[in-house]
Amino acid sequence: PDKLGGDVEIVNGLNHYIGMRTLHADDFIEFTVLPWIFGIFAFFGLLSAALNRKWFFSLWALLYLAFCMIAMADFYRWEYNYGHNLDPTAAIRVPGMAYQPPLIGYKQLLNFGAYSIPDIGGWIFTAVAVGLFVLLLLEWRKNIRVTKKLEVLTASIMLMTLSSCSTEPRPISFDKEECNSCRMTISDKRFGAEVVTSKGKTYVFDDMHCLGQWLDAGNVRNADIAAIWLVDYSTPGTLIAAASSHLLHSEQLSSPMNGNVAAFKSPDSIHKFTETFPGEQTDWYSWRKH
Repeated sequence: PDKLGGDVEIVNGLNHYIGMRTLHADDFIEFTVLPWIFGIFAFFGLLSAALNRKWFFSLWALLYLAFCMIAMADFYRWEYNYGHNLDPTAAIRVPGMAYQPPLIGYKQLLNFGAYSIPDIGGWIFTAVAVGLFVLLLLEWRKNIRVTKKLEVLTASIMLMTLSSCSTEPRPISFDKEECNSCRMTISDKRFGAEVVTSKGKTYVFDDMHCLGQWLDAGNVRNADIAAIWLVDYSTPGTLIAAASSHLLHSEQLSSPMNGNVAAFKSPDSIHKFTETFPGEQTDWYSWRKH
């Protein structure tokens, strides 16, 4: 909020021919005050959370929303002056023509197309305003009669958003769910795996062998996989992160699809089973290379 960005000098060179003002950061008082204003609003937002008083939050939210409207009005005023106060001695003069950019959106100016679209900071600025407005309505719902449907809809959207973004595992429904690779019912609680995508979709498997085949087939891009979870052999039904797991490969394990690989949370838990199931100890990354 304290500087100009982009190819400012190129824009200034073009503007010179039609008599528009050149752009310089020193000409904007906003660049001096905006960092302070944002800092003050952030401070009072944290203070509002600490005090936990409805009147203080409402005052803070209303001041922020008022600042949003003032900021947009100031931006429009600046654009109006920028596009109308032209140099009468400019090389190119079109009688009655003004070059005011759009507040938001697109506008054709002679043979130029002018776009005005918020950048990342602008979208954050807008998202905060929308969020505060919704919270303000919910805080004062008794006075302004916010309907139950709105509350249910808002809660549903929040729950769907949270659930769609979750990469945490869900319990496997043993004896009910099918393996996404071999389509056999998952029944042995000592074996199994889950793949969770970045969108929250879950795929379940009954054996490390099925998991490996499914991953190798490219059913989901690696970039879309948010997490992989494995059943801990020592605590049946419990899922652990594949990346930090410790694996034991032994033909004596007799897993559902003969992958014969068991996952453990720690090396200590493996030692309890190595005498019964002699074999090779490895980790997730080494196992995936085979």
